[in-house]
Formats: sequence, structure tokens, C-alpha cells
Amino acid sequence: MMLQTQRLLCAALCSLLLGACGPGATANDVETWIPEVVARYPHDTNAFTQGLIFHDGFLYESTGRRGQSSLRKVELETGRVQQFRPLSAQFFAEGLAAHDGRLIQLTWQSGVGFVYGLEDFNPEQRFRYEGEGWGLTHDGERLIMSDGTANLRFLDPADFSLLGSIEVTVEGQPVANLNELEFIDGEVWANIWYDERIVRIDPGTGAVLGWIDLSALYPAAARPADAVVNGIAYDAAADRIFVTGKLWPAIFEIGLDQRR
Repeated sequence: MMLQTQRLLCAALCSLLLGACGPGATANDVETWIPEVVARYPHDTNAFTQGLIFHDGFLYESTGRRGQSSLRKVELETGRVQQFRPLSAQFFAEGLAAHDGRLIQLTWQSGVGFVYGLEDFNPEQRFRYEGEGWGLTHDGERLIMSDGTANLRFLDPADFSLLGSIEVTVEGQPVANLNELEFIDGEVWANIWYDERIVRIDPGTGAVLGWIDLSALYPAAARPADAVVNGIAYDAAADRIFVTGKLWPAIFEIGLDQRR
């Protein structure tokens, strides 16, 4: 309970700091996009979404909570789970990435990651890392990992060794609580834990390029406190972007034509 309370206080402080220096504060701020809903798809309201990717026509999802963590293959149009692998109750599943015919899944506080066959979900390997595991994506060459701080780590996908890291900043201030990640058109997009916005990041410098405000998709007042925004997936072939949250009833396909 103490750890969860500390994380909630940290998230609240981060939101206050982002509100003070975020979009709208000065004329020189980075832009905020208000997404247009292109389509809406069903989502399992028991899925505590920690990682989300789109691959070959299906969503792959990593869901969290100890005793409920899983790896799933999901049919986008219906929300039906086509393939399911539970994790041992000792693990709290987190970020997920697909790379070179494998699925790579992080866990929160165990310092352990798992590698599975993409087609059969059979476990192939375990690897270790320092600190917490939150979000995971890749740029085609490197894995990109978040750990709940303002830092992004770059890992070698062959042996998971650390290649380097950057700090994500906006107007010189670090953006903490970086969570689920997706690599989209040369940018890293990141959920921020307990924030309604996605942050768009330059992976070369860590500079914030823009914000995407998801607050209107499923308003906070209408959902449980822990049903926070989390989950970004990109269909590169069709240039489609999907977003959701923990325990949300829907996955939204969004467009970004409107700026605030």
C-alpha cells in the first residue's frame, strides 16, 4: 500500500508540473492535438492494459496485475481473444514489443523480461534488467524501454544489453512517469501514468515534439480511478493509430487533424 500511495503522489505531482509548463502556458509551447475518432472497437474491460501492439492484422496485448497478468492475441474488430498465455502470479506484466518473429514482454518490479515465439506464444528466453519495466517499443534496430522515470533506455534486441539512454524534457523540464510506448514515423509516443495526454518524443534528443489530449475519449469522471489512459498501437501498413486504457470498454482508432 505504501508503494502504491507513493506512486499516486508522484503521479499527482507530475501532473501539476506538466500543467504548469505544458501546452497553453506560453506562446512558445509545443502544440497539442485533439484526436478525431475514426473508429471504435470493443475491448475487454477486465484487461489491465500495459502493452499494446498491432501486427499482421491483430492486436497483441500485455495485461497486468499479479495473478491476472497475460499475453494475448486479440481480433481488432470483435475484441475476441484468439490466443492467451497467463503469467505466473509472481509477475506483473508490463510493456510489449514484437521484433524479428518474437514477442518481448517486460514485468514491473521483477527485473525480468520474457521472450516468446510470435506464432505460438511458446517461451524462448528470459532476460534481466535493472530497475522497473514499464513500456517497450522498437525503432527497427533498437528496443526502447521506459521505467517510470523521465528516461528512455535503448537496448540491443539480440542480448538486451544497454546501448544508451536519453532524458525526455519539455522546455528544459523532465517529463516523468513515461509509460506505454510506440514508435510512429520516427517519433516515440508515450503514455504518461495518470495523465490524459500522450507525449510525442524525438528519440535522438529526448525533446517533446507535441502532445495528444485523449481526455474526451473516455472522461475520467465516467470511469474507475485505475482505468487510466494506457495503450498505443500503430498499424504502419495502413497508417492507423489505436489508443485505449486499462479496463477500458473500447479501443479507439484516431486521426490527428485538429490542433488546440
